Amino acid sequence: MNQTPLPSYAPLTEVVRSGMREGVHYGAVVGLSADGEIAYARGPVHDPMFPRSSAKPFQALAMLRAGAQLEGASLAIAAGSHGGEEFHAAEAERILASAGLTADALQCPPAVPGSPTARKAFIAAGRSPERRYMNCSGKHAGMLAACVAQGWSTDDYLDPEHPLQLLVREATEDMCGETVAHTAVDGCGAPQLAVSLTGLARGVQGMRLSPEGTHERNVVEAMSAHPEYVSGPERVDTDLMTRLPGLVSKIGADGVLVLNAPTGETVAVKISDGDAEERSRVVVGLTALQALGVDVSPVSERLTTPVSGGGRTVGEVRAL
Repeated sequence: MNQTPLPSYAPLTEVVRSGMREGVHYGAVVGLSADGEIAYARGPVHDPMFPRSSAKPFQALAMLRAGAQLEGASLAIAAGSHGGEEFHAAEAERILASAGLTADALQCPPAVPGSPTARKAFIAAGRSPERRYMNCSGKHAGMLAACVAQGWSTDDYLDPEHPLQLLVREATEDMCGETVAHTAVDGCGAPQLAVSLTGLARGVQGMRLSPEGTHERNVVEAMSAHPEYVSGPERVDTDLMTRLPGLVSKIGADGVLVLNAPTGETVAVKISDGDAEERSRVVVGLTALQALGVDVSPVSERLTTPVSGGGRTVGEVRAL
């Protein structure tokens, strides 16, 4: 195992219960101004980290560069982490069908819907986990469509040395402006590429600032135009993009979030403890975006997260 020094994460939020600090969430956050300058930074923003699903815009870009015919909702779900609603599964299958494939070609793990309401109905119906309901099935469908477009093999499309994955690496390094520091296996089985938090922010901002009609711009515009396919009902990304029109929001596992305003300002966050309840990264991300001059008033209640006790709110998670 690579024994790297422990990162010098900064305190970003505090958990206050009944007037007393109960805990602190540490991490790193970087904010880029509209002209690309680092205007807000706390913690190790230049150290390698795994963007997890926040890197999906770069993976979707590689799919387009390979010739996958993705646009609108299909491009959004290819760059998304959906909640496993029926319309999500149907869109993933539509992408596969357009490439002459079925859900049998997917190599992401079988799963139940991630959306609480959809999961409850799924389990109540006595159904078993299926690959098309896994939150990354849209991405995997897009990858397979890209392979078919190029005539590449589809049975090993997750191999880091597969032509598609090499194209993903190229797109990631191209947009982030840095060399991938490490390659791992993501939760869905696809290669996960380590870059810095600053690189993640620069990459998404670069896609936003690319000329109209380019593959780069098309990815982020599809995401902001179809937020329900990027995530889904009851989920953070969809809520933020719906109430802040033009915003791109992409959560990644283990405490990651990237936010990109339509005017270009971009924030990337990593919460060191993984932020399993998603109660810290959104507070940090929106606080940083606000500090860059972006109006986040339509979602101002998300600048803190309620802390409950005895069935009522007794405190909050707030930025430090």
